[in-house]
Amino acid sequence: MSPNRRPPEPTPCLAFREMTPDDLDDMAALLGDSEVMRHYPRTKTRDEALGWIRWSRHGYREHGHGLWLVTLRSTGEFVGNCGLTRQDVEGVIHTEVGYLVRAELQGNGYATEAARACRDHAREVLGLDRLIAIIAPGNVPSQRVAEKIGLALEREAVYRDRAARIYSAAL
Repeated sequence: MSPNRRPPEPTPCLAFREMTPDDLDDMAALLGDSEVMRHYPRTKTRDEALGWIRWSRHGYREHGHGLWLVTLRSTGEFVGNCGLTRQDVEGVIHTEVGYLVRAELQGNGYATEAARACRDHAREVLGLDRLIAIIAPGNVPSQRVAEKIGLALEREAVYRDRAARIYSAAL
């Protein structure tokens, strides 16, 4: 594994690793949860969750990053996913930090801790100079996470035919 393909370093509470097809049960439960996916157009099917894993694995191979599986360091319990993906926003490719945490674990600061680790990984390991987050206008908790890791509202945009807020920061 090349140095820039490795996942972020562990944080005080969380560990990161590449997703594999063996993670399908956890990812299907996460992406199929209506509470977790309330700001997406809809929940994902099991087949779509497998596609999510494949998409992340493609990102690791092609760009050295993707969405990583996040677990609690203390127990190994599945928390969600967080990582860096390439996204086309109105014809321009950006690197986005994205995060999803199991509904019953939300409110513990895990999304912020994971997103901060991914932001630092983007800057220190991958050498990126800019990071964005694409967030639904009504997703206030996600907006707070973006702000806590130093991203600020840049503009309103249309992303995949839906209104979105683009948060960004120079790294």
